Amino acid sequence: MLAAAPAPRALTAEALGLPPPGEARAQGLFDRYGRSHGYLRISVIEKCNLRCRYCMPEEGVPLLARDELLSFEEIERLATLFVRLGVRKIRMTGGEPLVRRGIDELVARLGRLKALGLQRLAMTSNALLLRQHLPALRAGGLDAVNLSLDTLRPDRFRAITLRDGCEETIAAIRAAAEAGFDKVKVNAVVMAGVNDDEIVDLAREFAREHPIDVRYIEYMPFEGNHWGDALKMFPAASIRGRLEEQLLLSPLGLDETAAMYQAHERDGRAFRGRIGIISSMTEPFCASCNRMRLTADGHFRWCLLDEGEIDLRGPLRAGATDAELSALIEAGLARKRPGHAPTEELLSLQKAAGPSGARSMIRIGG
Repeated sequence: MLAAAPAPRALTAEALGLPPPGEARAQGLFDRYGRSHGYLRISVIEKCNLRCRYCMPEEGVPLLARDELLSFEEIERLATLFVRLGVRKIRMTGGEPLVRRGIDELVARLGRLKALGLQRLAMTSNALLLRQHLPALRAGGLDAVNLSLDTLRPDRFRAITLRDGCEETIAAIRAAAEAGFDKVKVNAVVMAGVNDDEIVDLAREFAREHPIDVRYIEYMPFEGNHWGDALKMFPAASIRGRLEEQLLLSPLGLDETAAMYQAHERDGRAFRGRIGIISSMTEPFCASCNRMRLTADGHFRWCLLDEGEIDLRGPLRAGATDAELSALIEAGLARKRPGHAPTEELLSLQKAAGPSGARSMIRIGG
């Protein structure tokens, strides 16, 4: 039976353990509450070869014209600026990043930023095209991959994504585990009555015999994805409870956004990989948030669950200097709140903004 979701904490600076606004801070990309932002997620394309119901509205999204996408040169310019400002980790997202033509070249371009201080280059993918790109991605400097898979069942995979590809995704995950990446993660969005019965199966499939992190993500509300209607969130407390029905979990602490656990079978056998739970809605981790986002059309976003954003593409193409672009980035971070709004407020804001103002998950970048 689905447990009731615990009420989220009040999203104030004090409740989240943040310093008061305006407190003295070190150099780098900091918001008003002293949070350092060293992690940039770059969406390289809005297009995807899947149609996941929790990510994309049923009617799809209007695709950007080619000249509305940031070019590789523009992505490299902005990424270089962010690295010089203190970013140490970059993750390429989409849509599906492997759909973009020439993606191997972009990986190599960004990989060269390690000479300027970048420490980690990663990618989030649905893995359908991954195997053919693995050699080039590794050669270009890609350190880690997050691969999305919500079910092990081909029929259910098609119901969720509206496409085939379950078997290929599983094969690609296994290939990635053997490819020499520093880290391979499998991300599953858990939806009540859809795939919550596969939580333990996913853990055993990938984390028991392989050094893979399997992470379960609470379903989040975005424009057009019928949050709480056709699809319902399965909260973190229920995910833990479902895992503990069959496994023993030992807390390992927070790893960026995920509460991590070492898992054992009840006979004592330890899993080689780890288990993670990302509880954006019921147990927010805003106090430790270090993420920023650059959308495929060049807008800077300081919070996934906040419709605020600043256009960098326009000024970039108009000849803005690095100093002017840096000022825009810092102005955006200054608008970041202590934490995202409660669910009902999020839904209300998205409804008020409408499809033209609120971005679906695929238009933000996973």
